[in-house]
Amino acid sequence: MTQSLKCRRNKPLFILAVAALIVICNCSCFAENYQPEIGVYGGELILSTISDPKSFNPILAKETSTTAVTGLLFEGLTRTNGITTEVEPNLAQSWEVDNSGLKWTFYLRKDVQWFDGEPFTADDVVFTFNELIYNPSIPNSPRDIFTIENKTFKVEKVDEFTVRFTLPVKFAPFLRGMAQEILPKHVLQQAVKKGEFNSTWTLDTHPKSVIGTGPFKLTKYLSGQKVILERNPRYWRKDKKGNSLPYLEKVIFLIVQSEDTALLKFQEGELDYYSLRGTDYPILKPQEKEGNFTVYETGPGWGTNFLVFNQNQGRDENSGLPYVEPKKLNWFTNKKFRQAVAHCIDKDSIVDIVMNGLGFHQTSAMSPSSGFFYNADVKKYDYDLDKAKALLKEAGFLDKDEDGVIEDREGNDIEFNLFTNSGNTQRVQIANIIRKDLETLGFKVHFMQLEFNNLVTKLNSTYDWDAIILGLTGGIEPHFGNNVWQSSGHLHMWYPKQKAPATSWEKKIDDIFNRGVQELDRDKRKRLYNEWQEIVADNVPFIYTVLPANLLAVRNKFGNLYPTSYGGAFHNLEEIFIKK
Repeated sequence: MTQSLKCRRNKPLFILAVAALIVICNCSCFAENYQPEIGVYGGELILSTISDPKSFNPILAKETSTTAVTGLLFEGLTRTNGITTEVEPNLAQSWEVDNSGLKWTFYLRKDVQWFDGEPFTADDVVFTFNELIYNPSIPNSPRDIFTIENKTFKVEKVDEFTVRFTLPVKFAPFLRGMAQEILPKHVLQQAVKKGEFNSTWTLDTHPKSVIGTGPFKLTKYLSGQKVILERNPRYWRKDKKGNSLPYLEKVIFLIVQSEDTALLKFQEGELDYYSLRGTDYPILKPQEKEGNFTVYETGPGWGTNFLVFNQNQGRDENSGLPYVEPKKLNWFTNKKFRQAVAHCIDKDSIVDIVMNGLGFHQTSAMSPSSGFFYNADVKKYDYDLDKAKALLKEAGFLDKDEDGVIEDREGNDIEFNLFTNSGNTQRVQIANIIRKDLETLGFKVHFMQLEFNNLVTKLNSTYDWDAIILGLTGGIEPHFGNNVWQSSGHLHMWYPKQKAPATSWEKKIDDIFNRGVQELDRDKRKRLYNEWQEIVADNVPFIYTVLPANLLAVRNKFGNLYPTSYGGAFHNLEEIFIKK
């Protein structure tokens, strides 16, 4: 499993063609043909991850190492169908909206229980929003999503199984956003009152204390080894014959050192699923029959991959020192500097060398797989070192003493650290290619690999970094990246949690996202988000690299397996079973 930061995708179309890409399975055909079989109980699904989770608290989570686990423990009022991408009922069985479009009433299921047997009620929904998401002492990304122009939703209990949301303005992706995980009031309210919620459900927590409503519950966590989830016998969802789901008894995440280790474990039969890199394709494809697995291709990856520079203008509260050295801040906030670096990304070499030709150039803030809101007509940065040098010269960066190292106007050598997460061999290879080209330009680049959770801590807590190569999960709804794109957002990586926009273009993006979420006309929303992607391409806060082809290898032992571009291999996990 590739580790990325969590841009609000809500679980889960357009496919690019590449001459070198062999299309193994066009999974869009399953949308009309999917008719789940009645399964059999038992067995386990074994997956891998190259990082331990940071916690088991979905409200605080910002990384996929955590949400890969919590996504099976907790649920929202709605969910997005992994095949059709349509919103459908989940913990809410139905809803209605008044003529103003501002008052939404949700009628909750009456047959849902928490893991401990307590009933799920309207109190839990009201608690999750009013006491967790909208609690200023709890740092969380959902608040960025559910706050518009500094206005929050009014969430109130109508009766035990009815909740009403009153919106300050129209909110176009509201139903899709209601996939937000709901947490139990009876378990967590005391922690909130004591100011201890931010340290609740840590990795030291006893597994039985983590209470959700999802198809699986946490039963064991062994640091650096595995996370074990077991079937929730109280799960409310049933198959068409009235049998309780899920069918699988266990889901196990093996924590491995690297993607290379995961590949070996898959080849040896220890894993049921492996997300291929392009270089793995010629290794695994010929082994399909003997290994009893199938390789599926579902188009470009859904996320984004990029190089980002630290433009944080703040100071450390304890030391009083700036997070970024003033000279470096001057470099990183210079648009021509960033554009020059964008011209240094040799995407063809990355696709050929790192991905064996099974990859795609990324130019926009959304993946081509995102569909309707994707804008392909943005400014592009061809690999051109001469153009990069010309841009640097215009901005005052020259090798004045002809020692092979570029200096700024004050004579400071351009020298900085570049981080990415260890274990992700593709990112490490990409970082090395980029580092070499930057050194060809005349930069001094010190490349280091960090454990994923340590890297995330630097990114959103200590802010002690210069440049990072990383990725974000993606989705079909632009607003669910609001925690990244609003200048005040917790994942506005290059300068998070700004009290006021630091630049005019960031202010413009704030305005676009505030207007876009309120615009109910789909075509008008499209024009707004097109403009956002154009602004991002021009100002390059993220310098985009490449997207891998989404290649999935899965054992041939599973029934009801219907991989899709949006949902991946196990979007319908509660329906999947092991064939006898």
